[in-house]
Amino acid sequence: MYEICDHTADLGIRVRAGTLADLCADAARGLTAVLCDDPALIQPAVTESFAVAGTDPTWLLFDWLSELHAAFEVRRLLFRDATVTVEPQGLRAVARGEPYDPARHVLAHEVKAITQHELEVRQTADGWEAFFIVDI
Repeated sequence: MYEICDHTADLGIRVRAGTLADLCADAARGLTAVLCDDPALIQPAVTESFAVAGTDPTWLLFDWLSELHAAFEVRRLLFRDATVTVEPQGLRAVARGEPYDPARHVLAHEVKAITQHELEVRQTADGWEAFFIVDI
């Protein structure tokens, strides 16, 4: 579950999930919702695999979201959903989506970067929580 909130001139995204893998998948959906007005219009036509090395949950999330942002900026790919697995050496994910089509996808915000400012991932009694800010 993700929630988008205003944060000065940027947007913050708070995510809660039962597992770290689900947290990363929900964070990806949150990022897509910042990029695209209606993520439900994104078709799962393209499958892309990602691998992010590392063991620290905070930096795994940051690097994962940065990879998704780069895929949009460089190849104009919008992802509808992702299946994420967290392993001892890092994160593996398969994301499904399609190239941005201006005739069908209305862009909501221009995301300049995923920031490190106030970036937080922590384990709670109920699972995992994260907060990150996107520079718009």
